[in-house]
Amino acid sequence: MKKQSVTIYTVAREARVSMATVSRVVNGNPNVKPETRKKVLEVIKELNYRPNAVARGLASKKTTTVGVVIPSVTNDYFARLALGIDDIASMYKYNMILTNSDADDGKALQVVRSMMAKQVDGIIFMGHDITPELQTEFENSTIPVVVAGSMTNDADLATVRIDYRKATQEATTYLLEHEAKKVALVIGSQLTTVNKDFRIPGYQAALEAAGVAFDDGLIFEAHDSYSEGYELAETIKNDGVDAAFVSDDGIAAGLLNGLTDLGVDVPGEFQLITGNDTKLAEVTRPMLTSITQPLYDIGAVSMRLLTKLMNGDQEESQEATTIEGSSIILNHGFVKRQTTH
Repeated sequence: MKKQSVTIYTVAREARVSMATVSRVVNGNPNVKPETRKKVLEVIKELNYRPNAVARGLASKKTTTVGVVIPSVTNDYFARLALGIDDIASMYKYNMILTNSDADDGKALQVVRSMMAKQVDGIIFMGHDITPELQTEFENSTIPVVVAGSMTNDADLATVRIDYRKATQEATTYLLEHEAKKVALVIGSQLTTVNKDFRIPGYQAALEAAGVAFDDGLIFEAHDSYSEGYELAETIKNDGVDAAFVSDDGIAAGLLNGLTDLGVDVPGEFQLITGNDTKLAEVTRPMLTSITQPLYDIGAVSMRLLTKLMNGDQEESQEATTIEGSSIILNHGFVKRQTTH
């Protein structure tokens, strides 16, 4: 059967459902039984059915549009990733639909379904682990997906990132080698893939190499929030901690200000390294020592990889520093500023 002859009627006939049901599935309407949705999506995938409302799309089966899901448009980390994505998208003449998920699982599912209903040619997802429902949406779709600047619990999704394990190990080792005795790790949820499988093992490896016993009580959770970092300062001070590696710059800035307001001298009494090196790391006083990430490049390489996947070219990216499975690993760095010895 020729691709151009595949219509909504063809899908309905093959799936043995009504055209209205096919339309509801295509447009992300939740009022479809899960087993029916699965059956229709399987037929859509098998027939490569790509309905489009744009005349150019009807002819080419492409909308030349990509969707980008971002957890927080106000977080400079994600904003810099998005800039790299947008520049490469423009270079390859793709339009970009940017949507904010508010780091909410339900909203992430909703915006992804909305993008699929708009027939985007590919999706770049930013954020952490995804729900089984969203994982199913990705699995049942022919639309390629790339995860930028993080890891998820779906090992089948291509990712572009730094080596979080190595970066955490290097930051912790630096603190231990510069007079720190009790080093804390401040991250988001300990259950997310990026923390559970990468940052925590990196932290543990540094402690082991230095002959320091691991204490899980020195792992603190804060969720990408200045206020949570600020509130954490008193607990960390009372626990006798004298150094910390913090995964997020906003949390690090909050912790720094909280400690300062409690009369703790940084870096005299407490050393601090942050993990993203956004502009926030330089506007604090003292300025934050940081792991550096090529955020613009991560975004740009993610979009370049997506263009290859959308064109059916799965050759390894020339931009890759290292390739591990479906992950492209770019180099990170380190910049010493004023919060460490």
